[in-house]
Amino acid sequence: MSDRPPEGFAEILFIGNATLLIRYGSLTLLTDPNFLHRGSFAYLGNGLFSRRSTEPALGVRDLPSDLDAVILSHLHGDHWDRVARRGLDRGLPIITTPHASRRLQGLHAFSRAVGLRTWQSQTLSRDGTQAHVTALPGRHGPGLAQALLPPVMGSLLELGPLGAPPVLRLYISGDTLMFPGIEEIARRCPNLHLAVLHLGGTTLPGGLLVTMDARQGAALVRTLRPRRTLPVHYEEYGVMRSPLSDFLAEAELGGFAADVVRCRRGERVLVGPAAGEVKHVR
Repeated sequence: MSDRPPEGFAEILFIGNATLLIRYGSLTLLTDPNFLHRGSFAYLGNGLFSRRSTEPALGVRDLPSDLDAVILSHLHGDHWDRVARRGLDRGLPIITTPHASRRLQGLHAFSRAVGLRTWQSQTLSRDGTQAHVTALPGRHGPGLAQALLPPVMGSLLELGPLGAPPVLRLYISGDTLMFPGIEEIARRCPNLHLAVLHLGGTTLPGGLLVTMDARQGAALVRTLRPRRTLPVHYEEYGVMRSPLSDFLAEAELGGFAADVVRCRRGERVLVGPAAGEVKHVR
């Protein structure tokens, strides 16, 4: 990535699955680190594994040395894997759920893992730039299936100068399904510049849907009404049954296809505060 994005813009590198490298001003954030190689198996809990079918655009050793924090939506093997656990600095701040923070501090010795309850916030800052991170509602599975899955959070990233109102507001869905909590996000978090959606239609044995498919993703966009939408978390593992093409078709039907950010693995985009302001970086 470049040394620093243009003033007022966030630069986003799509590494793969739900892993993004986000740089705003002097801050650099990593989301849901998944660095398993193509053909490796991710552990999904309860004896379930899934094979990765793509290669990450970066390795964990390729990450910038000035990484400020990890935003981790939940503790699943395709969001926090053994490569990340071994390769990341144990002193790196990690903002995540209380469930994940306890596991990371205990078993994995990441001493600065902080667990946020829904609507709690944490502020990160460096050299006059700040990121205000708020944990948002998320639901990984329907009904009683929630008990079999780790708790998940969405994230609101409010980026701007230290001590000033935010310039950019980014929503990262986490592995959620559509549920009433999304409507609460719409009420409490208007004017989103970008929504990053975890899609894929992840389906467990018995047909249990645990991440948004194309139709649910489109419903979330209609509910939140972000200025732009960046789809991620699709076509990476065998359990993902809803391809990107399905979501793009739903976007056409829903009239928001022009607002979908097309960013392939390994590509970078600049997201600015003006309506629909997105630039691809070469």
